[in-house]
Amino acid sequence: MRLSTKGRYAVTAMLDLAIHHAEGPVTLAEISESQGISLSYLEQLFARLRKHELVVGLRGPGGGYRLSRRPQDISVAEVITAIGEGIDATQCEGKENCQEGERCLTHVLWTRLGNEIYEFLNGITLASFIERDNVNQVIRRQQQGLDVMAPGLNKTVA
Repeated sequence: MRLSTKGRYAVTAMLDLAIHHAEGPVTLAEISESQGISLSYLEQLFARLRKHELVVGLRGPGGGYRLSRRPQDISVAEVITAIGEGIDATQCEGKENCQEGERCLTHVLWTRLGNEIYEFLNGITLASFIERDNVNQVIRRQQQGLDVMAPGLNKTVA
């Protein structure tokens, strides 16, 4: 199983929203700047995240996106699933037709691996991830970089 750029970027963008959850909406331009993700790519991802009701868009001055639920109520697995990334380690996408239309010798192994990966990612919420010490170091570094590049653009972490 390999997580695509789409999955990585979706999780990164959602973590950015989680970091600023208490401060209000965050624009896609702010996420783009702080995370180095193309604005047009973020627009595509957020269309899917909005469709799966993980984010809410707010229009007008002071608008942007916010999480639809608290960061502790959204798992990494939920984000990955919402943007169309399967957490499947089989070659047959779970159809059991991996070897000439039949289940292959290792199908059960890869199915179980996919289930374990899903459970692992489902056990990590956005809130629990951003509370990790090594993640907080990255958050502080990114915020310092934004303060230098664009004073006033950055919001502070609570």
